[in-house]
Amino acid sequence: MTDYWSGHTPRDHHRAVTITDAFLALSARTGRFTFGAPRAYTFAEDGTRLLLLRSSGPEDPVDRLHLLDTATGEERLVADPAALLPGRTGRRDDLPVVERRLRERSRLVAAGIGTYAATADLATAVFTLDGRLFRTDTTAGTSDELPVAGPAFDPRPDATGQRVAYVAEDALYVTPGLEPLSPADGARWGVAEFAAAEELGRHRGHWWRPDGGALLAARVDESAVPRRYFADPAHPGEAPEDFAYPQAGGPNADVQLWVLGLDGTRVRLRWDTEEFPYLCAASWASTDEVLLTVADRLQQNVLLLSADPATGDTAELSRTTDEFWVDDLPGTPARLADGRLLTVHDTPQARGLALDGKPLDTTGLQIRRVVGRLHGRLLCETGEGDPFDQYVHLVDPDGGAPEPLASGPGLHSALAAADTLLLTSATADGVRRVISRDGHELALTDLSEPLPHRVEPRLARVTERALPSAVVYPRGHVPGTRLPVLLDVYGGPGYQAVAAEPRRWQLKQWWADQGFAVVTVDNGGTPFVSPDFSRTIFRRMSQVALDDQVDALHALAERHPDLDLGRVGVRGWSYGGYFAALAVLRRPDVFHAACAGAPPTDFRLYDTAYTERYLGLPQENPEGYADDCLLPDAPGLSRPLLLIHGLADDNVHPSHTLLLSQALTRAGRPHNVLPLPGATHMTPGGLLEQLAQAELAFLRASLG
Repeated sequence: MTDYWSGHTPRDHHRAVTITDAFLALSARTGRFTFGAPRAYTFAEDGTRLLLLRSSGPEDPVDRLHLLDTATGEERLVADPAALLPGRTGRRDDLPVVERRLRERSRLVAAGIGTYAATADLATAVFTLDGRLFRTDTTAGTSDELPVAGPAFDPRPDATGQRVAYVAEDALYVTPGLEPLSPADGARWGVAEFAAAEELGRHRGHWWRPDGGALLAARVDESAVPRRYFADPAHPGEAPEDFAYPQAGGPNADVQLWVLGLDGTRVRLRWDTEEFPYLCAASWASTDEVLLTVADRLQQNVLLLSADPATGDTAELSRTTDEFWVDDLPGTPARLADGRLLTVHDTPQARGLALDGKPLDTTGLQIRRVVGRLHGRLLCETGEGDPFDQYVHLVDPDGGAPEPLASGPGLHSALAAADTLLLTSATADGVRRVISRDGHELALTDLSEPLPHRVEPRLARVTERALPSAVVYPRGHVPGTRLPVLLDVYGGPGYQAVAAEPRRWQLKQWWADQGFAVVTVDNGGTPFVSPDFSRTIFRRMSQVALDDQVDALHALAERHPDLDLGRVGVRGWSYGGYFAALAVLRRPDVFHAACAGAPPTDFRLYDTAYTERYLGLPQENPEGYADDCLLPDAPGLSRPLLLIHGLADDNVHPSHTLLLSQALTRAGRPHNVLPLPGATHMTPGGLLEQLAQAELAFLRASLG
């Protein structure tokens, strides 16, 4: 669950959006200042070339494929959707359903080429447009369309680029050829199930063997999983969509891994899927070995397994165990080239790393992600001290002290191949991307709209729990002028709201300029402070979040006397929407109006992998689920509440909002509901900006 959600692609909304505010209109036209910025990087294995996606400018939503020579700096356009399919450039409504849902899971809103896959040398890249499959020779800059058995999804080239695997209508195919490689046994093949794609970070379902003679494929049986339905009330003559949704306490998809040989052989990889139902990651270590990561249902045990693709036998390489849950640390568990096993090593106050069970020297750091290898060391994204900033360090697997590669205020991230490094630094001045190779530096071209505001939120750690917080004032604010407070909140696990990433503060500055002191606080349960801080929500989420946010508001008011705590509004989306509704229902003495977007009002109706990680099974923790459910609080509503929900939301189903509205109506409690026909869980293409105008009008009327 995150605070990003969507209805249609930006191109769809550009035809109908009317936004009168200049900043909001600019934000909508530029994709929140992302159109024209490079993304989706892939290095050649020797680091000499880089593939990336980027549109032609700040108001162009259509991403094209570019190739960069990292030595000379020469960049070439190698695939242009407008040339390949004139007039059809990847609008949401033209995509196969399975691809639309993958884009929803990965929060991808770009039109044109959404994703691609390439050979290790980047000589060949493949992608789909509107369900049609294209293969590009990146050296020549030419593309050919390949025949497919149906609308194609998630294509992957073999090592030579001659064969391409793809999914069509839940079957796995290899082209050339139109016969499915996977058996027609009623299961879905080659795809990631909902839990993996939404909550576990795995968006793929098939992987080529290095020699191209076989594919590792996920077999997903959803026959036991309940269905959810989405009917568009704006188009009552259309049949509803439906899909399998694993609900807390109920059955998950049955996920298996099979090796499907191009010669017709089939071997199932065997592990205890009853005990470890979640497949978190899979890859070929060599032609003769598969590595896979699996987790138990409550994610308290995570195993790294070695599998023999010839027999299907598996062997445990490492086990990570935690009495609360094993928090995902991207890049772990893993096996290094020398055979040593890399795992997460948590202490109450720090996230670290261990090799073969021996902790590495990461003193003073919070490891956030293991990106890869560089100069024989582990390339890591890290925190140090206060969690607002993110750095990049090299961690020595042989015990040396970490070496900083990028530090200073901002959010720094990295990607590397061979001895080539791409560093991205996002600061209050904007975003800069630099490739370093052989002692030379090369800046990537960025065609995005410059950020209109240089926002420097007033950051502080407050209360005895040292909660990360930020306050944004209106530009030109005169000290001594009292301001209504807007708590702009997320508050849920897995997302850090108070971070030095400049784009996220642009809209907060707009809200401040409307006459609010905008406050953002990361309560207990949010990431990157410490393991202990994240785990305070174990088996009950709502009370920790509510207590921390209230305490932080009072602490900030002591530091900032212009905060008028007699006029406090709260807004949020997804978990933030849940918190906004929670706030006015349970603490009307503190919160005086709320805009609650896409709120999961009853976690018994939310998905398995997310909810059970924190609350356990509802059969075993009924009190915790009851405490976190908002429906019984409906009779106590005494403050203005605006509920907003997309009616095609397949993450937080619109029934969450409708059930709360029903409970409020039955209790005779006035409230407002804004339904969004056709909208899912993200808000690109101007929808976010339109909603900001509606929320502003509601909050002004409610707070006076």
